[in-house]
Amino acid sequence: MIITEPLNTALEARGTTLPLFSELMIRLLDHTVLCRTESKKEAELYDRYLQVHDLVEEYLVVLHIRILHEPRFQSVRLFPPGADVPGLGDCDDSFNTGLRQRLSQQEVATILVLRAEYDKSLREGQIDEKGQVVLPMEALNLACKNLLNRPLPESTTDRRSLFRKLRQLRLIRSGNDDAMEDAEAWITIRPDITTLVTDKVLAQLIEETLPAEQEPISEADQPSTTDIDESSFFNKLPENPPE
Repeated sequence: MIITEPLNTALEARGTTLPLFSELMIRLLDHTVLCRTESKKEAELYDRYLQVHDLVEEYLVVLHIRILHEPRFQSVRLFPPGADVPGLGDCDDSFNTGLRQRLSQQEVATILVLRAEYDKSLREGQIDEKGQVVLPMEALNLACKNLLNRPLPESTTDRRSLFRKLRQLRLIRSGNDDAMEDAEAWITIRPDITTLVTDKVLAQLIEETLPAEQEPISEADQPSTTDIDESSFFNKLPENPPE
């Protein structure tokens, strides 16, 4: 009652209700990201976030969860306690990573290459009005070989799983799973890639390479950043991209 009544009053003043606020918070904590351009449902939730953004921030600050809103890209992303977040000040929280899942080495490697390719296209002015970069699948595979000496997975199952995860993290747009087998397919890199991989990590890519094994990356081998951590605060991700 101590929290619910003032929250109800604040929500009513903003033209929404507690059930709608709850739906927004559950979606954010579950997927940790909203992109307005992703789907009709995410557009609805993003617009609702704009209505109550101050209440969302007050709710999350108690949990030491940080939120990054990119109005240019119409996206909202949550970061676990202690995460180093580009665009936000340093955080002194020294929490464990219990709320995070670790990405596999293949996922980390591909995200690093996507960030490098995005930065390259940005320098060359090859971005659209939404800040997105379009990249041929063949070029991505070649970049993986050149930068990290590690091509995209050859296994159909592994490749589909990789791109499904990148779509869930809202880092890319791509065709369906079958399209990912076509060497002439194209993917779209979202500008949100810059919020997960810092310039510091990108610079390290020039000097370092990741091990070639396909084992999940260990805490010791993980790049010295939390910006490329997996993200569900409910410790799960859906098997298919959210609607």
